Amino acid sequence: MSEAENTISRSVVSDLSSRRPWAVPLAALLATGIFLGVSTNLAKLAGEAGLNPLAFLAWSVLGATIVLVTVGVARDRLPSINARTIEYFLTAGLVSLAAPNLLSFAAVPRIGAGFVALSIAFPPLFTYLGALALGMGRFQATRALGIALALSGALVLAVRQLAEPDIEAFWVAVTLAALILLAIGNIYRTARWPEGAGSDELAPGMLAASALVLLAVGAITGTFADGATRLSLAVPTDSAAPALLILAQTATFSCMYLLYFVLQKHGGPACFSLLGSVAAVVGVPIAVFVLGGKSPAEGPRRRRRAHRARRRPAQVRRLGKKRIRPKRRRIRSEFRYPS
Repeated sequence: MSEAENTISRSVVSDLSSRRPWAVPLAALLATGIFLGVSTNLAKLAGEAGLNPLAFLAWSVLGATIVLVTVGVARDRLPSINARTIEYFLTAGLVSLAAPNLLSFAAVPRIGAGFVALSIAFPPLFTYLGALALGMGRFQATRALGIALALSGALVLAVRQLAEPDIEAFWVAVTLAALILLAIGNIYRTARWPEGAGSDELAPGMLAASALVLLAVGAITGTFADGATRLSLAVPTDSAAPALLILAQTATFSCMYLLYFVLQKHGGPACFSLLGSVAAVVGVPIAVFVLGGKSPAEGPRRRRRAHRARRRPAQVRRLGKKRIRPKRRRIRSEFRYPS
């Protein structure tokens, strides 16, 4: 793509932003949220197909890097390489993508895609709270109330999940750690955004750095752990499902992280704080109704039913489909009021 065509495309976006300032952030918010919700459920399918979380994430990120670099070459929009951008790519790739996604993908088979998809709603809210603490946003009472309710919801969600008899507390803690890392990464990317860099330049650089980190982790664990670790870059070849899932996640990551930077640049902390809610609205129904996962509210309902069953009278007996209860004798009081 020529420089003239790049200039025309940027002028069109600038004109749309000036006439309708909400259009670009809103479109980026909805599209990024949809891709984020789909990504979590693809991780669940990958676990069922026998794909290791590291292999699924590493090869998907590497594929997305190739896609975005190819697009950058075609548009002549490759990122500049210097000490400032290398520091940005490595830190953002580790904290924003590699570490939190690896933790979340590893937790999905243990605690369910529904819980992980719902928990995605909280990092953007944590991000807004951190932005307020660093003076990167303005305080609003209504938004502060929403953040307080969201934090309460996160605590209730974690407590309910821990109350499940078959849930390991370790994986709930891993998911919460991934949420904190995502929030830290969001704040870092905004605070250390390289001057003059566009979102389409930063996305491939961050993905490339993240892919290098993940491949290095796979090489180290495969070399020195001698097969004793669960982290592996091997992809099962007994069926086409693992390769197709990696391709699907590659396409999802390519679109999601390109729009991710657009949303962060044009939307600001207020708009960005709504991203997790959109992802949860998309991801949780897919996990529960399409993939047959367990709803986060199903556990409390099951415990209430078990509690009511324990409180039933011991005299109740089942005979076929009928319930037989012993007849209660009516006791008439002999007390009479004096006339």
